Amino acid sequence: MTEPDVRGTVAAGFEPVRDEFAAILAGEGADLDAQVAACYRGELVVDLWAGTEATGESLLGIYSAGKGVAHLVVALLVQDGALDLDQRVSHYWPQFGAAGKREILLRELLSHQAGLVGVNSGFSMEELAEDQFVAERLGAQRPLWRPGSASGYHALVMAALSGEVVRRVTGATVQSLFATRLRDPYKLDLHLGLPADQEHRFLSAQPMVATPERLRDLAATATAPDSLNGIAFNRHHPENREVWELPNLPVVRSAGPASFGGIGTARALAKLYSAVIGTIDGLPPLLTPDTAAAFAQIQYAGWDLVLRQHKAWAVGFHPVSELYPSLGAGAFGHSGAGGQQALVDPRHELSYAFLRRRFLYPPQADADHNRILRALRAATETTR
Repeated sequence: MTEPDVRGTVAAGFEPVRDEFAAILAGEGADLDAQVAACYRGELVVDLWAGTEATGESLLGIYSAGKGVAHLVVALLVQDGALDLDQRVSHYWPQFGAAGKREILLRELLSHQAGLVGVNSGFSMEELAEDQFVAERLGAQRPLWRPGSASGYHALVMAALSGEVVRRVTGATVQSLFATRLRDPYKLDLHLGLPADQEHRFLSAQPMVATPERLRDLAATATAPDSLNGIAFNRHHPENREVWELPNLPVVRSAGPASFGGIGTARALAKLYSAVIGTIDGLPPLLTPDTAAAFAQIQYAGWDLVLRQHKAWAVGFHPVSELYPSLGAGAFGHSGAGGQQALVDPRHELSYAFLRRRFLYPPQADADHNRILRALRAATETTR
């Protein structure tokens, strides 16, 4: 097997991270395009990429890692006093109170407890790419379970719902506020709505390698299109596309639906999450320790009705130390389908991002992230 050509830089003491990255790529084939980046105490200490086409500046689909980006905007608005996690969603968005949803709190919505994973008729791809349209449809619908009684991943719609709350309060979209409050001040190569003049840098997503074993596993675990899982992933709509294809659709890239349509680099995501807790480019931390702790606090832990597995949810984020034992309590971030990940560990002053081009099966790369994060944590201990 050809060894992967890992390029980029690591700071002194972080060389084991390069070794782990190379070993992961070697296990999948040297042609896998991927990026990994990490910041420690505000400094970029890992900036690596590999593959036949990828560079450090290549733009990749971040899938649901965009939810974390959008919810940093929500966190800023809570910190500003414009939003209150213990206020009813219908206070900000009166139409949302229809069909038994009047009492849902903002923190319940953000922790996937609202029962609004999709609409009964599904969405076309053009509709799904328009956050305001999605929010209007869901705002009128009855929940698919009693809100607050359970949780289920709002895979394709969560940031449309939270984004509508943002729009009702500020008059601006999440995409616009992300650009003005996060992307532009920090010069982030990260987009909720990819400009046409940056299209040439986008690397289209690739499907998983469909071995007979993987195809059998997929067939054995498939759920009905009109199940909760099917509705959440829009599989009950005749025009639906596979999740891995979503960044490849021009309407998705241009509109930048925050639940799944973000495009960027691992370097930008690591820098963004580092800015959450520390000084970057002379700018103060985005969030106070109290705000960061409030959004990292677990709101629900138990059976996820959509993912059909145990899941813990913080406020708009994953509490990632549950998945990665080397991280400290209060670490938070958001993964993306196919193996993407972006997170921050405030206790250890560490941020991390990993993006890959080829879709992974199973669709999360927790074992791979664990390997890299263990190496990162060990490096921080030896370079203090």
